[in-house]
This record gives sequence, structure tokens and C-alpha cells, in this order.
Amino acid sequence: MRKDVRILLVGEPKVGKTSLIMSLVSEEFPDEVPLRAEEITIPADVTPERVPTHIVDYSGKFRSHTPHLSLLEANVICIVYSVNNKKSIEKVSSSALMVPLILVGNKSDLVEHSSMETILPIMNQYSEIETCVECSAKNLKNISELFYYAQKAVLHPTGPLYCPEEKELKASCIKALTRIFKVSDLDNDGILNDNELNFFQRTCFNMPLAPQALEDVKNVVRRNMTDGVKDNGITLKGFLFLHTLFIQRGRHETTWTVLRRFGYDDDLELTQEYLFPLLKIPPDCTTELNHNAYLFLQSVFDKHDKDRDCALSPEELKDLFKVFPYMPWGPDVNSTICTNDQGWITYQGYLSQWTLTTYLDVQRCLEYLGYLGYSIISEQESQAAAITVTRNKRIDLQKKQTQRSVFRCNVLGARGSGKSGFLQAFLGRNLPVRSTAHNQRPADDRVHLTSGSERSTSPTTPSLHEVVPDFEFRSEADLSCDVACLVYDLSNPRSFEYCARVYKQYFMDSKTPCMIIAAKSDLHEVRQLYSLSPLDFCRKHRLHPPQPFTCNASEAPGRDVYTKLTTMAMYPHLTQADLKNSTFWLRASLGATVFAVLGFAMYKALLKQR
Repeated sequence: MRKDVRILLVGEPKVGKTSLIMSLVSEEFPDEVPLRAEEITIPADVTPERVPTHIVDYSGKFRSHTPHLSLLEANVICIVYSVNNKKSIEKVSSSALMVPLILVGNKSDLVEHSSMETILPIMNQYSEIETCVECSAKNLKNISELFYYAQKAVLHPTGPLYCPEEKELKASCIKALTRIFKVSDLDNDGILNDNELNFFQRTCFNMPLAPQALEDVKNVVRRNMTDGVKDNGITLKGFLFLHTLFIQRGRHETTWTVLRRFGYDDDLELTQEYLFPLLKIPPDCTTELNHNAYLFLQSVFDKHDKDRDCALSPEELKDLFKVFPYMPWGPDVNSTICTNDQGWITYQGYLSQWTLTTYLDVQRCLEYLGYLGYSIISEQESQAAAITVTRNKRIDLQKKQTQRSVFRCNVLGARGSGKSGFLQAFLGRNLPVRSTAHNQRPADDRVHLTSGSERSTSPTTPSLHEVVPDFEFRSEADLSCDVACLVYDLSNPRSFEYCARVYKQYFMDSKTPCMIIAAKSDLHEVRQLYSLSPLDFCRKHRLHPPQPFTCNASEAPGRDVYTKLTTMAMYPHLTQADLKNSTFWLRASLGATVFAVLGFAMYKALLKQR
């Protein structure tokens, strides 16, 4: 909504422009009327809309084709004519500008008849004319109403909402109201039941409707539309009809209150303030979704998972994103998160993608939550309430504990070393089954994979990132991570050298834990053409011994190595010597996996209830 309103009064000489302003200010007709009134400002606390209002008396000759600066600065123009002067009425017909206009018939105290018969054809000719008010500066008739309508024309304009010629809502208004309907339809059944209507009413107008008022609203829709009410709830058609009715009856403020509560500006676009609320993220801190955000996203998933198979089919996913102006997830998403046998995004994969988006691009996450109506449904001030900003990693190291639940693991290795297979195995896929997915790459030449427990409240979610082999062209910030995974092909004699170079150049002097992966362990191991064997290299640099790994098998890939990587990220203060202790691995790995096991069990129990 605008921060202030600027009203300009124009018209032929002696029609009473200055008198109207003086009567409004002093609440009595002035004995002496100056040639021109000074600009006045009405404070916000005495205006119906709580917006400061500036009123300007324009003394110049009014010509719309050569507008004065005062005309250009005006938010609304009141064209004043005298109801007892036909010539002043005739001048109105050539005075239309591309701003809201109010026609003001002054001196109604001097005639017994109305000028509306003459004015109506003019109003029908110019869509910019909001209304016409007949008033009298002398006896104060409709003076306050005049300026209220002028203020209302700016704050609640008809133009963006309604086409008077067609007597229907404009396309942009229908689009906005349709999104609002879908967000408010909490069970996604295509109707707003009494509970949903009352939630909507409280959200927009801070009070519920009485049961009888609800029935009255539905009866109005029933009388005017055959399919406006279904199963005792209001359909989208009924919802749009109600707003059409509000506008036709001059209650534009009702529709604008709804639109602005759901984030729309005067052009029916979602505002930047709504989509991107302020969120301060200090250096070396990360962003995560909090518990309430996961609960909200779970509810969004549930209401679109119509067949209750714990996965979103392409049609269900498309329905979920209908409240977006574009499709945010492309087909490449399916290769980076968990899917079912049909390739549909599972509940776990769905939450993992949200987790990844929040970690990598929190502004985009805020935007997405805005489209879904997070702040409205969760009754929060903005989407920023869904985000937890973690503390600096250096503090984690000092305190020897972390408050984070999302960790980044960079996966590096020479071309053909087995990184893609390792990444896909993270999602429970092996090469024979999902080999075609390995060739897919996002636009930045890296693969980002996330996986967590089956339950949204799981506190640990590892995120794996494949870094292209040309690491010389990557900055240190680009390679920054919580744990590094260096992959080599044990069947290729030149594969390990790359891992050794990366470790010595980027990680040897850092506090980032590293793990060496001996990929393709189902093949014959050959001697690496490097000065040290992989095992001797790990001993020299006090790393955990190389972990054998293969995904080229009929059974599902093992997850032990991923648990170890998560554990290393969770305990960044521990030395490699500590991590080599088998007792520690048993104790820490149990801690890292118990959440996933518990979460999986809880989610299965939830499915039985559903």
C-alpha cells in the first residue's frame, strides 16, 4: 500500500475548488475565499485508511494534453464542476488523464436537480473515472465523503481489478485470486469449507464469520451461480464471483485487503518485500529450515499427494507448483534426490530438495515459500521465520560441538574415477539400474545430492556436491565444505595422483576432515603410479585408511561410508587420529544414524495413520 496519497483538485475558475478545501479543513464555509488554497496535509491518524493525505489546489488552466508538474505528481485528480453551470460540466468531457479520476459536482445547494444524468455518459466514456460525488462546500454536504472516495481511488483502485465494459474481473486479478484460493484450500479438495473460510477471514480481516454469516455468503453465491457452492463449500468460481460482487457494489477495499495480505502490489505482482524479506547472514554461517518450516512443507506435500503413495507424480507436482509463476524444479531434480521406482519424487526426496535449496540459495527458498503462502498459513510475519541461520563454523570448532543439521561434502576425483556412481549410490541407486542418470548435469557442471531421514525433523542431512576435475580453476571458497571426499579408481594406475594433489593443495593445512574412497572395488586393484600407495599416503597424513566402495552390484549400495562422512562433518573438532579409533566410529556412527532410523520409523507410523 502507498505511504501517502496526493489529491489534486482541478476545474474551471469559480467552480469552488478552494472552497471545498477550506470547508474540509475548517468544517465551515469560509467568509472570504482566497484565490488559491495552500497545500494541506491531513495526518494519517485522522484519515479512514490511516495514510497521510496531501490536498493540492490547482489554479492553472487544466489541459490534459499538456499536463503541469502538479498533474504528473498527483495520485488522484478530482475534476470539480458546478452543478448549476452547464459549461463547467461540458469541460469535464475533455479532461481525462491516465490516473484515477473523481468527478465532483459542487454547489448542489443551488439546484434542486441532480447532474448525474449529464455526467453518466461521460463516466461510461472514460474508464479512469472511479465515481462521481455531488456536494456543497457551503452546507458541508458530502465534503468528507469526497476526499474519502479520492483516497480510496488511490489505495483501492478499480482499474487493475475490473473491466466495467465487460463487467468481469481482469485476467491478472483472476490469476492472483486463484493463487490465493489454492493457498487457502488447505486440503486441496477444490472448495473452501467453513474452517478454511474462517481461517481465510481471520487472516485477512482479523475476525471469523458467525455461522449465520457464513450461510448467508453461501446463499448469495447459490442464488447467482449454479456451481459456486459444492458440498457446502465455496468453489473457485464462487470465490471469484464474490469478489466481482464486492467490486460492483463499490467495496473494492475488500478485494484489495485480501490481495495485499497475500503479498500483492498495485500492479497485482507479488512485492519484493513479500518474496524476499530481510535476512541477515553473517560470513561463514549457513542457512537451514527450522522445525516449523518442515511441518509446513510436510502439509504441502500431504495435500498434493492425493493417492497417498508417499511420492509426487508429475501431475501432483505440477498441481503443487500452480501457485508459482513458473515451474521451479526441472527434470534434472529427479536425478539428484530420492525417487521411487517410477521416477517420482518421494517424500524424502522432496524435503531433501528443499533442504538443498535453503543451504545453497536461501533467497530462492524464501521466494518459493512466499509463493506457497508460508507466512499466511503459518501465521508468521514473513518467510524469514522459516530459516535458521547457523553460527560461525569457527565457534563450532572452539566449542567442540555444532548446532547445524545440514552438512556439505565435496566429492572430488579425476574423470572416470567413479564420482557419479558414488553420488547416485548415496540415493540408494546402483549403476546397472540408473546408469543413464549419471550423465545429467546442472548448468554449473556440478551435481548436488541431498539425503536425510524419512522424517522432516531429522537433525542431520548430508549434502554431497560433485566438483569438476579442473580444480585449478576453482577458488578456495568454491571448494569450502564440512567434509571432503576424494575418490579414485583403484583399477586405474593414474587415478590416485589427482586425489593426492587436491589434498595437498587445498586440505592438508585446513581443518576440513577428508576421506579417501577407493571406488570400483569390485574390479582388480592395480598399483598406483604415485610415490606413495594410497594406504601409505593416508598413514603419512594421518587420514582414515581408504574406504573400498562399489555400486556396480545387484544389491543396493551400502550406506556405511555415508554415515562416516556425516559423522566426520558433525564432529569437526576431532583429529584424524580420533577418527581412526574404531570405538569412536561405533559410538559416533550410532549417534549419526539413530536419528535416521527413528525418523524412518516415525514416518512409517504416520503413513499407517493416513
